[in-house]
Amino acid sequence: MKRIILLAIALGGAFMLTTAAIAAPKIEGRPVEYTAGGVTLKGYLAWDDSMAGKRPGVLVVHEWWGQNDYVRKRARMLAELGYTALALDMYGAGRLADHPDDAKKFSSEVMKNFPVAKERFLAAIDFLKKQPSVDPTRIAAIGYCFGGGVVLNMARQGIDIKGVASFHGSLAAVKPDTPEKIRAAVRVYNGADDKYITPEAIESLKKEMADQKADFKFVNYPGAVHGFTNPDATELGKKFGMANYAYNEAADKASWEDMKSFLAGIFKK
Repeated sequence: MKRIILLAIALGGAFMLTTAAIAAPKIEGRPVEYTAGGVTLKGYLAWDDSMAGKRPGVLVVHEWWGQNDYVRKRARMLAELGYTALALDMYGAGRLADHPDDAKKFSSEVMKNFPVAKERFLAAIDFLKKQPSVDPTRIAAIGYCFGGGVVLNMARQGIDIKGVASFHGSLAAVKPDTPEKIRAAVRVYNGADDKYITPEAIESLKKEMADQKADFKFVNYPGAVHGFTNPDATELGKKFGMANYAYNEAADKASWEDMKSFLAGIFKK
C-alpha cells in the first residue's frame, strides 16, 4: 500500500512538472521588415511561442533614438503578458541616433511630414494584423517620448484601434485644425516635474479629451521627469547635459502596472 501511495505521488509530481514545462512561456523575438511609401521599415516582433491561438497585438513606438534595444525590451515584456508586440520603425531603414542632435533631426523629419508618419504607422498595424498569432480585431499601441506623441496623435486621427498609451510623450496636437473623432481609449503617463510639459499643455489636452468625450485618463508622477521609464535615461542625461532626462523606478513600475490593467480592460470589450 505504501509503495502504491509513493508511486502515485511520484507520478503526480511528474505530471505537474510536465504541465509546468508545457505552460512555461517561450518568448521569441525576431527582426522583421515591411514597407510604406516605398521605404523599407525595420521592426522587431515578439510573442510567446508556448501559447496557442490568436491574441491581441500591441504596437510599440520608440523614443527619438529609434527602434533600439530599449523598445525591443518593451516588446518582449508585452509578449510575456500574452500579447504579440511589434516594435515598429518610424524613421525608415532602422535608422538609429546616438546623439540628441541626430535624434531631434530624425523625429522632426517625421512629425513635420505627418502624412508619412501616419502611413508608416498604418503599415505597422497592417503588418501586425497579418501575423498568425494576432487577433486583428484587438490592436493597441503604446509609445515612449517621441513615440508617446506619435500614438497620441494617431488617436487624434481617428485610427480605429482599441487604445493608446503615451509614456512621457509630447502632448501637442500635430493637426489640430481638423480633429477626427477619437475612437481609441487614451492613457497618458507623465512626469510631474517634466519641464518639457507645461501646465497649459496638460489643461489643453484634458479639455480636448473632454470635448471629444474620449475614454481618457491622465496620470502625473511626482518627482518624475522626461524619460522616466528608461533605465538608461539618467546616464544619457548626464552624458549629453540633459538635466530633464532621468529614470524614475517608482514611476516606471506604476505606469507599467496601470498600462497592464488598461490593456486587459480594453481587450475584454
